Amino acid sequence: MASKQPSTQIKVCLVAISLGRGGAERSTALLSQMLTEKGFNVTIVILYDVVDYPYKGNLLNLGKHKKDGDTFNKRLVRLNKLKQFLKQESFDFILDNRTRSNGPKELFYLKYVYANQHVIYVVRSFNLLQYFPKEKWIAKKMINNSKLVIGVSKAISEKINAEYKTNKAKTIYNPVEPLSETGNKNLSNEKYILYLGRIEEQVKNFTLLLNAYKKSKLPEASIHLKIVGDGPDVDWLKQKIETMSLSETVSVNSFTPIVFQYLKNALYLTLTSYYEGFPRVLIEALSVGTPVISVDCKSGPEEIVSHKKNGLLVENHNELELAEAMNSLAFDTELYKTCKANAQDSISHLKMDAIGEQWANLLNNKQTRS
Repeated sequence: MASKQPSTQIKVCLVAISLGRGGAERSTALLSQMLTEKGFNVTIVILYDVVDYPYKGNLLNLGKHKKDGDTFNKRLVRLNKLKQFLKQESFDFILDNRTRSNGPKELFYLKYVYANQHVIYVVRSFNLLQYFPKEKWIAKKMINNSKLVIGVSKAISEKINAEYKTNKAKTIYNPVEPLSETGNKNLSNEKYILYLGRIEEQVKNFTLLLNAYKKSKLPEASIHLKIVGDGPDVDWLKQKIETMSLSETVSVNSFTPIVFQYLKNALYLTLTSYYEGFPRVLIEALSVGTPVISVDCKSGPEEIVSHKKNGLLVENHNELELAEAMNSLAFDTELYKTCKANAQDSISHLKMDAIGEQWANLLNNKQTRS
C-alpha cells in the first residue's frame, strides 16, 4: 500500500504476528497509519501471511515463506532473514506487537534477532503471560533491555510496573478509527444486540453472555443477539446455542473486517470477557453512536465505559446483574437516549490524530532516542 513520502529520518519497524482477524492486529495496522501520517518512515514485518486490515508503509511478509509442514530449521531461516533485515535497515525503533509467551524463543529474539536494536514492547492484554514469558527472569531481561514498554490501558501499565519492579511501562490507548460505511445494509429493520470479536470461550466467556441473555426479557421481546466473529470455538458455540434452545433469537455470523452496519444498527454492543486489554469493540461501537454494556473485567472497560452515561458497566461473572442491565438498556427509554447521545463524545480523546500525536511525541523524545 502506497504512503506519502516521510518528512523525517526516524525509521520505525512494527513487528506483528499478522494484520488480520483480531483487535490487536487491527490496532497494529492503525499504528502504521498514524505513524506514517505523522511523518515517520514505517515498515511492518508480519510472521503469518494474513492481511485483512488497511495499513501504511512498507510490508515485509515473512509469512509468505511459511509452508505446510514447517520445520524448526525453516523457522530459524525466517528469523535469520528478520535479523539480517533489521541490521540492514538500521531502524531507530522496533515496536514489537507480537504475543511473546515462549521463554526460549524470546531469549533468542533478545540475544540474536534484536541484538543492538532499540525495542519498544507493546502489551495489548491484561493477561501479561500472553506478552511476557512465565519465566520472570526472562521477562525482566526483556524489559531491562527495552527502551520502553507501552501498555494500551493504565491498568496494564500499572500491573507491568508492579509485577516486574520497573518504571518503563507507559500508557498509550488504542485509537478509534473512522469506520467504512459499506457492508450489509439489510440489518436496519432488525432489532438486535451485538457481540463482535473473536469466538474463544476461555477468553470471551460466551457462557455468561448466553445465560444472561436467556434470563433477560430480550428473547420474548424478539430482540435478537447477533454474534459476529471467528475463532476456535465456533462449532462449540453453535451447539451451545442449540442446546440452550436459543436458535430462534441467537445467530452466529462469519468474521468480516467491515463492521460499520453491524455496529450502527445494533441496539447496543455487549462484552463479557474474562480479561481484555483496551477492547477495540467498545470504542468502535461508541464511535458510531451505539451504547455498550460491558462487564468490569481487567482491563479497559472501566477506562472506557462511564456508567449510565455512554453505557452500563456491570460486575463480572454476575448473570443476574448482566441480565438486568440488558433489560435496562433495552427498555428504559430515557437511559438509552442518554447513553446514545453521549456515546460519540465520550471517546473523542481517542481519535487517531490525538493518539498518533502521543506516539510521535514519544518517539521524538530525546530520552527515548538516547
